[in-house]
Amino acid sequence: MNLASTHSVFRERLFEHQLVFELMRYSWLHDQASLEVSQPAIDRFGHDLVLEARGVTRHVQLKTSWITGRADSQNVHVGLGSKPSGCVLWMLVDEHSMECKGFLFFGAAPGQPLPSISDFKVARHTRKNNSGKGERPNVREIRRTQFRKLVDIADVYRTLFGESTPVAMDCEAIPSSEFLG
Repeated sequence: MNLASTHSVFRERLFEHQLVFELMRYSWLHDQASLEVSQPAIDRFGHDLVLEARGVTRHVQLKTSWITGRADSQNVHVGLGSKPSGCVLWMLVDEHSMECKGFLFFGAAPGQPLPSISDFKVARHTRKNNSGKGERPNVREIRRTQFRKLVDIADVYRTLFGESTPVAMDCEAIPSSEFLG
């Protein structure tokens, strides 16, 4: 029995939780635990997660593939472009250890909309119906070459939310008597 195909929802959730855990841990250690995570009840426009940190809201469509897989494209709903800072994050996972070994990113800078995908190839249904494999007019096929490689979770966090700005404390604004008690 092939668990990947018979338990696809389980696998999808596993990697979603893995990503959220890694982003939350990074936020805890490096960004004052500022990350907020939400999940839509319905993913009508293709996003799986809504992430917010550093004043940036990202609607993220999450994709996963085995690191040894041959997937050379991903299907993305055009509605993702109507969401604030919509993007696609593609996790590359080792199928034996279930560890994420890398990421691919399709999107724009924090605060910027998803680049237009309207001119990309229209995706087709994977299963045949009476009229063959019909087109999916609101879904586009994005080639792997359009994605940018990200090295690790720190690179993912910076790509999603930008560089952190250290909080500077103006010590001269606080009377010295308050420092000394």
